[in-house]
Amino acid sequence: MLIDHVFSVSEFTRSIRDLLEESYPEVWIRGEISNLATPRSGHAYFSLKDENSQVRCALFRTQRLRLAVPLEEGTAVLIRGKPSIYLGRGDFQIVVDYVEPAGEGELRRRYEQLKVELERQGLFDQAIKRALPPIPKRIGVVTSPTGAAVHDILTTLNRRFATAEVLLLPVAVQGNDSVPSIINALDQIEQSRSCEIVILARGGGSLEDLWAFNDTSIVHAIRACPVPVVTGIGHETDFTLADFAADFRAATPSAAAEAVTPDTNELYARLTVLSDRISLATLRVLQDCGQLLDASTGRLHHPKARLISQRHQLSTQQTRLQSAVRDPLYAYRLALTRAIQGLHVSSPVATIRSNQVGFQALLRRLRQLGTTIITLHRQQVGIAGGALEILNPRRTLGRGYAIVKRASDGTIVTSALDIAPGDPLITELRRGSVSSTVTGTNKHFIDPTSNPTDSD
Repeated sequence: MLIDHVFSVSEFTRSIRDLLEESYPEVWIRGEISNLATPRSGHAYFSLKDENSQVRCALFRTQRLRLAVPLEEGTAVLIRGKPSIYLGRGDFQIVVDYVEPAGEGELRRRYEQLKVELERQGLFDQAIKRALPPIPKRIGVVTSPTGAAVHDILTTLNRRFATAEVLLLPVAVQGNDSVPSIINALDQIEQSRSCEIVILARGGGSLEDLWAFNDTSIVHAIRACPVPVVTGIGHETDFTLADFAADFRAATPSAAAEAVTPDTNELYARLTVLSDRISLATLRVLQDCGQLLDASTGRLHHPKARLISQRHQLSTQQTRLQSAVRDPLYAYRLALTRAIQGLHVSSPVATIRSNQVGFQALLRRLRQLGTTIITLHRQQVGIAGGALEILNPRRTLGRGYAIVKRASDGTIVTSALDIAPGDPLITELRRGSVSSTVTGTNKHFIDPTSNPTDSD
């Protein structure tokens, strides 16, 4: 028999533990606590069982100190933990990090799921919360007609603000009829449109007792209500989804009644202060008006005296006006006379005639210079044209000379060293050109200025 690999006990249990922890990083299990043991170390060891099976569990001291409820033998619980293998004995166990009562745990997990979903819909957003009216004239109360909550609310409203009218809408706050009953009451508030604010309340109880106020239909009905909604549900530590959706959440029903009403004593105190301020302001206005009346009386004069004074002022102003008009006119007339005399002295006619004579002289001079320059340039052009004609290489072609070029690139050949036998040439004559091929070259240099009879 061929054996691929043999595990040691430690290797095998460790590999099983790693595989188990990797496959189940976290599990939730419901069951009943049995065989509970709490040694001096502070850890807790127990079995979680149902009708057909059980599993060992270990709750270490750090997590045990964080539990909201103590562990008790025979209690049905919901645990959260990580499956593992205890390497020392190879025992399968659940390492527990959270424990809660089984029934309440289901509701609480559902509560958290609904809360997250409604938050995602924006129903708990603080931006949509409405402000409470400071002095409401009519208050709607939606609660049970027989509980202690309605008595606390009515007592508080009567004590703080007895002038407010209260519309009591009795509803069921627990049981199957509670949700439609509450929604119907909120619909009546919307239809009547007589209330300025609504209190939704009930007394304390367990999570199951308050569960109607976690219904999504009630949350939507609160947000659809046309007036602000204040909740006072349960005790201070109780939070329902209706509390998160409400425009204001009070810790208790009595606190909700206090939140929606002003204190009458405080209003009386404020009215007293405002009354004193109005009286003082009125007194100051009357005093100012009296002083203004006295000052106006002192300024009153007989109409005849006022007419005499105004006539005198008018005469004085008339004299000043005549002087102000006459003196500038005399000065303007004198300046105008002097300007006319100056124009006669410096008439522009003489200046124009003098400028015309100078212009004619300059014009004649300009014409003479132009004729001289043109003649000089014509002479220079003629001399340059003659020189170009003398230097034109094509004039030598008429005396029997020729220009030899390479046929390939048109380069002028000036030496036998620049060509080789077989090169094609073009010989340009005075009239036409000749194409030829080099059959041989004489590379001896002959100086045209030397005597043929001279020897080297």
